[in-house]
Amino acid sequence: MLLEVRDLHVEFTTRDGVAKAVNGVDLHVDEGETLAVLGESGSGKSVTAQAVMGILDIPPARITGGEVLFQGRDQLLLKEDERRKVRGAGMAMIFQDALSSLNPVLSVGDQLGEMFRVHQGLSRKDARAKAVELMERVRIPAAKERVGQYPHQFSGGMRQRIMIAMALALEPALIIADEPTTALDVTVQAQVMDLLADLQREYHMGLVLITHDLGVVADVADRIAVMYAGRIVESAPVHDIYKAPAHPYTKGLLESIPRLDRKGQDLYAIKGLPPNLMNIPPGCAFHPRCPMAQDVCRTDVPDLFEVSEERRSACFYWRETLHG
Repeated sequence: MLLEVRDLHVEFTTRDGVAKAVNGVDLHVDEGETLAVLGESGSGKSVTAQAVMGILDIPPARITGGEVLFQGRDQLLLKEDERRKVRGAGMAMIFQDALSSLNPVLSVGDQLGEMFRVHQGLSRKDARAKAVELMERVRIPAAKERVGQYPHQFSGGMRQRIMIAMALALEPALIIADEPTTALDVTVQAQVMDLLADLQREYHMGLVLITHDLGVVADVADRIAVMYAGRIVESAPVHDIYKAPAHPYTKGLLESIPRLDRKGQDLYAIKGLPPNLMNIPPGCAFHPRCPMAQDVCRTDVPDLFEVSEERRSACFYWRETLHG
């Protein structure tokens, strides 16, 4: 197993109280597999990814429990210099906003080349050649001419390709892509997702794809983990999720997708709002918005029940949800 997260807990201490952003997350990724992590904004997807990457060790964030096993080693027990060696070479992250993630006063060639100078000790000339090679690999036209340009001189889609190139620089075993298609038009979204899929097959790397868009992951993910209020509420192979969800929250997300056979009808929307993470409701956190909620849902926190060998659902009424 490439990555295994066990019972991960992350809190943020604020003036108003403690926000429990991640509340016992369990997930795993195998070599060459794509795991899509879905959920509304504030469900804990990005915080989980940052905890895995080891970039949450600064207040007000605090990892309060759990294990992050990457290639068998618990990353939470490593010293910072040891974790720094893992980042980039072992696992890498593609951040959500390419423009703010790239340094505006350095050329893209310098930023890509820095990976090779720091981690492999290459000269500036050799690092620049490697940067051109990476840009060509992620299909940026005229890479030799554009390697000296700055981030603002590239379109949104091309900046995202540069971020992908930066993540691939040291050929990591795992890449975490946090909303890699945000703010891109539909055509460019498809190009970026196709590029990620092609590169994954080429390098045989694990991929964690974080998104709130079920349409984006339908053709690229092997498995889906659905998050709500800092917990995994359903995990299953991608086709099982789309065929018949086993959690009311997953069902609501699927029903909110526009469909051609419902032309002219109002889009479905899950009632209410996600909970305040400083005051998560007792019992099942989804019960105030759930059309199937019963008394037990308001008092008891559901475990991840085994629906099948590869499927779990944190719902007392998963059978009723699954069978409609």
